[in-house]
Amino acid sequence: MGNPPDPTTAKVLRTWQKAAPSYDRQIALFERIQFGGGREWLGARARGRVIEVGVGTGRSLPHYPADVTVTGIDLSPAMLAVARRRAADLGREADLRVGDAGHLPFDDAVFDTAVCALSLCTIPDPAAAIAEMKRVLAPGGRLLLLDHVGSTWPPLYALQWLLDRITVRIAGEHFTRRQLPLVRAAGFEIVEVERLKAGTVERVLARKAATV
Repeated sequence: MGNPPDPTTAKVLRTWQKAAPSYDRQIALFERIQFGGGREWLGARARGRVIEVGVGTGRSLPHYPADVTVTGIDLSPAMLAVARRRAADLGREADLRVGDAGHLPFDDAVFDTAVCALSLCTIPDPAAAIAEMKRVLAPGGRLLLLDHVGSTWPPLYALQWLLDRITVRIAGEHFTRRQLPLVRAAGFEIVEVERLKAGTVERVLARKAATV
């Protein structure tokens, strides 16, 4: 991966390396309750050459259409090992490799869809990750995001703020982030937004300008 990761990235890497063996078991019920239908929503909107940033254990793989090609990037080799087993079990070809969301190892404009599911909450520099996803997208390409964000309900937002005091320090996980302003700032056209669960879950479909 080139130079050693910065301390924040290294902390995130240690967290996911440790969590990988039990991650699917631990997240399954929570994901079904909090993010139910989210990965299906992403898969239904994916087109062509897909890159998933923060692919993790490959939980989105079953939901991609059969006619797309999938490339997945993740910081954690241990998470990717699980993703490779999942892809094999599904009979799905996928190029799954170690990589940093802030420095994607691809040329410009080589993908039609960029997906990031439940990962921008822990990526140390989400603006850099979104900029990189835009860079590798072809003109007119799609950006698809699913994540937990700061609630629209003040009492719940206050609880999330308190959680941040613990989770950011321990695991680099943010509960009060919101990615949509970063997507707008990066110059994407916002096509579709859904905000659910008292505003704590957001789904975003955006498009890179179809320049000549």
